[in-house]
Amino acid sequence: MAGGQGGGAATALRVVLGRRLQDLREAAGLSFEEAGRALDVTHATIRRMEKAQVGLKVPYVEKLLRSYGLADQAEIDAFLALVREANRPGWWHRYRDVLPEWFSAFVSLEAEADQIRAYEPHYVPGLLQTEAYATTVLRAGMPYAPAEEIERLVSLRLDRQELLNRPHPPLLWIVMDETVLRRPVGHPNVLRGQLTRLIEASALPYVRLQVMPFAAGPHPAMYGPFHLFRFPIPELSDIACAENLVGAAYFDQRDDVSTFREALDRMCAQAAPVHRTEAILSGIRKEI
Repeated sequence: MAGGQGGGAATALRVVLGRRLQDLREAAGLSFEEAGRALDVTHATIRRMEKAQVGLKVPYVEKLLRSYGLADQAEIDAFLALVREANRPGWWHRYRDVLPEWFSAFVSLEAEADQIRAYEPHYVPGLLQTEAYATTVLRAGMPYAPAEEIERLVSLRLDRQELLNRPHPPLLWIVMDETVLRRPVGHPNVLRGQLTRLIEASALPYVRLQVMPFAAGPHPAMYGPFHLFRFPIPELSDIACAENLVGAAYFDQRDDVSTFREALDRMCAQAAPVHRTEAILSGIRKEI
């Protein structure tokens, strides 16, 4: 997952395994070319495996592990078991008919993170949308899509929200522009119901919602929406995702991710504090 590259991205586990393969290759003192000769593939294939840009084939991985000096069969079997797990389709695979590759990567990262931070200047984040709000927003963004496709995408969005019902849900920390809460979305009841949902969510111990009021003026993230994922896997660094009209770019290089993190930190300090969120949401709801 190269910093700044658009398109798809690997699952978190595949990223970890790719980096582990890199560590083993370097410990064995082998170059990309030498590792490639062990598989009769190009050095570029080894690079892509280590950067999780391609799927990991079990026979390839096993041969690489032995080439890198691993002799303990139990250790090899354990590594290969993780490879099979990384290659197993996620629950979202059943939505592959409507799920673009770039967003499949997003859902994978979202499902594996233990902390999700985001800035949203336009809409309520998908993890907190009501069915009515999600339907209205998707119809507006895809005016020519058939009703069946919209229904499938709404179902996907609601299924994503199940991660908040897990025994140990991730910390969800969102900063939303005031615009998000005042933008008319369909019938007034749609936005009113969405604000009620946000009020309920703001009371949850693992959800932190902050509002960036108009009065706060310019802030560090006025360029567009983005998410920052943190994982419970020590080998996996934070990953940032910046969305655009046709896809997203994923960043995992330390300097890039630090830029997103610092922008969020400054915004959290500039936005209304968490303890004021419920009052802000309730006040806007009364105005509708």
